Amino acid sequence: PSLFQALHQLYYDPNIENKNLAQKWLMQAQVSPQAWHFSWLLLNMDKVPEIQYFGASALHIKISRYWNDIPADQYESLKSQLFTHITRFASGSKIVLTRLCVALASLALSMMPEAWPCAVADMVRMFQAEDSNVDGRARCLALLELLTVLPEEFQTSRLPQYRKGQVRSVLAQECGSVFPLLEQLLQQQDSPGFIKQKVLKCFSSWVQLEIPLMDCENLIQAAFTSLQDPELFDTAVEAVVNAISQPDAQRYVNTLLKLIPPVLGLQEQLRQAVQSGDMETSHGICRIAVALGENHSRALLDQVEHWQSFLALVNMIMFCTGIPGHYPVNETTSSLTLTFWYTLQDDILSFEPDKQAVYQQVYRPVYFQLVDVLLHKAQFPSDEEYGFWSSDEKEQFRIYRVDISDTLMYVYEMLGAELLSSLYDKLGRLLTNTEQPSTWQHTEALLYGFQSIAETIDVNYSDVVPGLIGLIPRISISNVQLADTVMFTIGALSEWLADHPVMINNVLPLVLQALGNPELSISSVSTLKKICRECKYDLPPYAANIVAVSQEVLMKQIHKTSQCMWLMQALGFLLSALQVEEILKNLHSLITPYIQQLEKLADETPNPSNKLAIIHILGLLSNLFTTLDISHHDDDHESTEVKKLPVQQGPNPVVVVLQQVFQLIQKVLSKWLNDAQVVESVCAIFEKSVKTLLDDFAPMVPQLCEMLGQMYSTIPQASAIDLTRQLVHIFAHEPAHFPPIKALFLLVTSVTLTLFQQGPRDHPDIVDSFMQLLAQALKRKPDLFLCSNLDVKAVFQCGVLSLKFPEAPTVKASCGFFTELLPRCGEIAPVGQVVHEDGKVLLQAVLEGVGGQASRSLMDHFAEILFALNKHCFSYLSIWIKEAMQQDGFPSARVSPEQKETFSQQILSRERVNKRRVKEMVKEFTLLCRGLHGTEYTADY
Repeated sequence: PSLFQALHQLYYDPNIENKNLAQKWLMQAQVSPQAWHFSWLLLNMDKVPEIQYFGASALHIKISRYWNDIPADQYESLKSQLFTHITRFASGSKIVLTRLCVALASLALSMMPEAWPCAVADMVRMFQAEDSNVDGRARCLALLELLTVLPEEFQTSRLPQYRKGQVRSVLAQECGSVFPLLEQLLQQQDSPGFIKQKVLKCFSSWVQLEIPLMDCENLIQAAFTSLQDPELFDTAVEAVVNAISQPDAQRYVNTLLKLIPPVLGLQEQLRQAVQSGDMETSHGICRIAVALGENHSRALLDQVEHWQSFLALVNMIMFCTGIPGHYPVNETTSSLTLTFWYTLQDDILSFEPDKQAVYQQVYRPVYFQLVDVLLHKAQFPSDEEYGFWSSDEKEQFRIYRVDISDTLMYVYEMLGAELLSSLYDKLGRLLTNTEQPSTWQHTEALLYGFQSIAETIDVNYSDVVPGLIGLIPRISISNVQLADTVMFTIGALSEWLADHPVMINNVLPLVLQALGNPELSISSVSTLKKICRECKYDLPPYAANIVAVSQEVLMKQIHKTSQCMWLMQALGFLLSALQVEEILKNLHSLITPYIQQLEKLADETPNPSNKLAIIHILGLLSNLFTTLDISHHDDDHESTEVKKLPVQQGPNPVVVVLQQVFQLIQKVLSKWLNDAQVVESVCAIFEKSVKTLLDDFAPMVPQLCEMLGQMYSTIPQASAIDLTRQLVHIFAHEPAHFPPIKALFLLVTSVTLTLFQQGPRDHPDIVDSFMQLLAQALKRKPDLFLCSNLDVKAVFQCGVLSLKFPEAPTVKASCGFFTELLPRCGEIAPVGQVVHEDGKVLLQAVLEGVGGQASRSLMDHFAEILFALNKHCFSYLSIWIKEAMQQDGFPSARVSPEQKETFSQQILSRERVNKRRVKEMVKEFTLLCRGLHGTEYTADY
């Protein structure tokens, strides 16, 4: 197509295919040698702006990316052509003008400083020269546009590192030609608003070049003056914030000190904005105060004699934190200030002891005030008002409260135990004051503050927690938010309760009562789970009650699925601490209704609704067995005086239950063997039980292996292999229990090998799990590979096939298999023989992956295989790699014979013993193979 046709298609053709084709063709045209010629033609004044824009863009691409193609003797003519066109477009299309300015900026950056010594001064001079054809204002705007894009183009340019440093310092010196002009334009009475706007934008752009702050002083002061003009306000805020925030600014302490008065001078404007509900203005002023405080608190605190003016700035920021109104509906400013308080605290605590003591005296009261302000801001609005909030606003408010919670937790480091005492005193006064009944919002916020700290900080030493636990039952709970916070606070104190068990009875009734309320589902269930986990040895007296209430809410189906699962985990913790006969009695009453339901469901014809019911019941059992652990495997971290129960005799209660329901589960399976989710749920029950019980699970092994074998032979499913892998892992060193597991392993292997013959491509999940099973077997029980009826050669070939799957997890698992297999070459004869015969095929597959067949994210895993081949089969590898690399165009047509030779030598060099180096070699080579070496794609690699 011709250029104009293609551009017409790109902009006006409704057909998306044609648009894409045109775009592809035009992108190639832009980088072609002809682009130099056609770009200028497209910029003719009789063309429409879209076409002119394309011409200007093509020029920019040529200059910025293909600079080395431009002969040095053409620099000057290119420069003057660009100047001419910019002048021509000064009163033309804005988008084209900007593109031309970017092209000239790019040219200037590439020519500085040798080929174009005073580039910026020249630009200013060129545009200030009288040119009667072009209106002075248009010329002025064009110059400002050019000066604005110059630093921006520098930030994104592809200059090599050494040039970047050189050009940056030249530009920083050249600001002497720019800033006086900007100051003059801002101070002129007759400068129109749009020019001043442009000037402030230009200044914003230049300050990012690390220009000394004192050189920016006059312009910053002028920007402060512009804040009084509503039209310039936003741009002036950006300019001041950018200038103050540049990292280099902290070196200029005197200038920073001079900036405090004008910032404090904005307080009147801030108050008026808050009163009139002008959120934009209050937001902008707050950004300026925070930029100065947050970026430079250390430098300003160091100026001890100026402590009062810095304290005044801190108080201004406190006003912004406590700005009236509810976030995010009436204000969006307070959230900007939170990180300032972290920074200030870190800086104060980093001083040497004497200086720190002085500042602690000044700032402890400030931080106590901050806690009050934050808890006030965390309060919910009235119920009526909250009812009008959108779900998005409610979610933003929730996140804001989490940020406040994190801040309070951080402030605790500064204020310590005194903070908890002050919260406790306030709460006590609030709950015992009969004259003035308080709002629930106030109570909730104080509790929320307490919970924020207790969740992450060990409050065991605190003398106010007993009082708090005593106060909690006095709270009259009138609404959901307050009830939730009461629950979460009790949950946060569960470790404390474990050390003070006499207090459990103060709060447990509240939790059990809340379980019956669907609106408190998450908070009540998670709190009960925490209490059952932390305090299980003190709960036997309450066990019957907890089980009864839990059973009732489960039967009434009050909670969603995931909360039902948590509740079962809670009951598992609770039952773990009882005597075996007690456990069995409770299990019986807890599980029987579900077993009866499951028996009914097992007789029905499979359909979607009874499938959900079956998965739900199986999930409840899995979650119960995840935490029901009478051998106390999870108590190892406890202190020596653990309240251990006497060791139980007889079979484990979980095993007793599993044996009772085993036939029923088999019956369910027989009907649902086709359904991966049901099979997965069945496997999960046993997998969770094996993980928790470990060797106590042994009595179940024979029947489980038999069932898994039948299942897998009928319809192979990945979850069955995963469970087999779990059994291999746990019982590998138990000769008494291993025979049935060995038989199962061999059966799964032979069934999977048959699957490979029929075509494994539709089952990446099975192949993935199978590779993980083989790797586990090699790790825990390598002599399985000595079995006469294990076809090691076929298994090896399956592994090679799996390396070529498109699914990354499957390829990763296959790499893991070979990484375990290759080190066994020496000790397991069948493995050694297969690697000797077929190792070359494996290497070929690995090199294909590296050559571009596999995802780049997998290269480290392929490197592991090369590393293992190197370590365990070096003499073969050196022959195989030579032969493989001799194939034409292998592993990629993009690499030359020399590059292939270099890679082979690197892999076989002395560095092969360093795994990190081998990974680097593979990364380097894969980029060459993909044609990505040295491109921008490699930057994040």
